[in-house]
Amino acid sequence: MAIASVATIYQARQTSDELAKMPSKFEPVKGEAVLPPAKLAHLVLRTTRETEMTKFYQDFLGARITHQAAFGAFLSYDDEHHRIAIMNIPGTGPKVSGSSGLEHVAFTYEDLPQMLSNLTHERASHGPTVSMYYRDIDGNKIETQVDVFKTSDEANAYMESDAFRINPLGVDFDPEEMIRKLEDGASIDSLLPRPESGPREMDTIPSAFMA
Repeated sequence: MAIASVATIYQARQTSDELAKMPSKFEPVKGEAVLPPAKLAHLVLRTTRETEMTKFYQDFLGARITHQAAFGAFLSYDDEHHRIAIMNIPGTGPKVSGSSGLEHVAFTYEDLPQMLSNLTHERASHGPTVSMYYRDIDGNKIETQVDVFKTSDEANAYMESDAFRINPLGVDFDPEEMIRKLEDGASIDSLLPRPESGPREMDTIPSAFMA
């Protein structure tokens, strides 16, 4: 268990043997409801290139270093004390593409023009969001997104719709074309809805994204 404040992080003392014995399956106490967290707090990335990775996320997210340590850095782009930590942990090897684990992390932007200020080769209109995809220098995948719907109720309703059931993977789009439409006077609201294209299979996803 860990207790954290903005100023200091207090970590419960746990030996490596104790950590190794931590159960991978969580079973709540019978008859008691599990209390959900208030929010998702931060992401920690282990790397052998902490200097380059720190610079990448400073540039990519407009993040600032809130604490520099010998092993890496803590970064934030909002009022949280840190959203990302970059850590050079002894024994870290190169990222293994296609292995089990975290697929990608997503960051939400306020509106479409803000998100389109960064371009990429991989992009999709999923329905609830319009998204673009990147990789950091270690190969971790990053999604930037803008919400299509104004309320969570509308987004949840769409995810329960036949359109999303038929195609939950999304529809590819050209961000440069979207920028041209905005420059020509198209409204943001007219560009957000996903065009319907029928079912989509995993083998139609660009191979660069799946690797």
